[in-house]
Amino acid sequence: MGLVSGAGLAEAGHNVLCMDIDEDRVNNLLQGKPPIYEPGLEDMLVSNMSRNSLSFTTSMAEAVDHAQALLIAVGTPPSEDGSADLGHVLAVATGIGQHLSKSLLVIVKSTVPVGTCDLVREEIQNQLDVRGQQISFSVASNPEFLAEGAAIKDFMKPSRIVCGVADEQSEALLREIYAPFNRNHEKMFFMDVHSSELTKYAANAMLATKISLMNEFANIAEKVGADIEHIRQGIGSDPRIGYSFIYPGPGYGGSCFPKDVRALSHTAASHGFETKILNAVESVNDHQKTRLFEMLKNAFSGNLQGKRIAIWGLAFKPNTDDMREAPSRVLIEALLESGANIHAHDPEAMEEAQHLYPGQGRFVLHDDPYEAAINADALVLVTEWKLYWVPDFRRLAGEMAQKVLVDGRNIWSRDKSVEHGFTLHAIGRPTVG
Repeated sequence: MGLVSGAGLAEAGHNVLCMDIDEDRVNNLLQGKPPIYEPGLEDMLVSNMSRNSLSFTTSMAEAVDHAQALLIAVGTPPSEDGSADLGHVLAVATGIGQHLSKSLLVIVKSTVPVGTCDLVREEIQNQLDVRGQQISFSVASNPEFLAEGAAIKDFMKPSRIVCGVADEQSEALLREIYAPFNRNHEKMFFMDVHSSELTKYAANAMLATKISLMNEFANIAEKVGADIEHIRQGIGSDPRIGYSFIYPGPGYGGSCFPKDVRALSHTAASHGFETKILNAVESVNDHQKTRLFEMLKNAFSGNLQGKRIAIWGLAFKPNTDDMREAPSRVLIEALLESGANIHAHDPEAMEEAQHLYPGQGRFVLHDDPYEAAINADALVLVTEWKLYWVPDFRRLAGEMAQKVLVDGRNIWSRDKSVEHGFTLHAIGRPTVG
């Protein structure tokens, strides 16, 4: 989020300096090498560095001195109790207070619980007090709404720009910063800081709820012999519901939905309120991540010992290499525990997979998806990368040891699968073949 925001603001004509404490990361960025895979990001970095509108540093003093507005975009990983860990955010606030020498707007873009901007303001002021300095500054909330895999597009053409401010000067500067993105029609929504902080969590919790509810429907459909794809079309045609985020699957993952649902539940609990729906959303999602393994177990009468299982897709979604809380990890770990051998492919996430499962002899990565399927007893689709959408069923039928397919995204042709002798298991749909 921080890197995409920096590159996007530079693309819009601003003079951007990005600061990170990781020297290796900064050195790679100075060579135009981003630490993540995100479509279009590398080209945007290189082009803006070449015209000197974007640079990188490890110096907090240099970053604070550079800025009229300073965006905090560090991570807020989950603590053991589910709350957001604000250590990185407050460490940045400490550094700002230690180096602040002129009036500045501090913009918190990190996804943070309600009240975090207050803590940031207090920490900066504490550091100024220690220094005996009286320097004016403001703190605003400006949460991001970027989807991994489409982050550049989302930043350059935002659906909305939410800003929580406490004074008119902050609003004026934010309007100036985002003017290049606000030309077509008014996209900026100004509100109080606490409402802005909660808006981000509410948005992610709403989307996560739609996913879990649809997966609940899919599980009901399996039990009663209905087809969730017909149901999806029937309810999606209602404009009050719509088609977005009602695709059944193996559960949501990534860096946002899981931690944000937990953090919002924790925030509510800390104020004496139990979030029964959000707790259920998380519980349903945790169970849904086990469904692909359950399907495999059922397909082989409960015995997966020694079975060769091919997996297509490791990232939690297409167009990213992010495997944080990915459904593939739950499946991989359950298969390894059951004694199965795994042969996997992903267009971007295999380096991350090697990092997560080093030296695991029963987890093998292949550069070609069809190589992963050779002699497989079953092939499981976990992530719906485009190159997996229309598989060569004839080739698979000739190379797999057993003709068992598990479609975790409901995208494979049922007719083609049966035509080539496969048994096809899917989410919320009757098994065919």
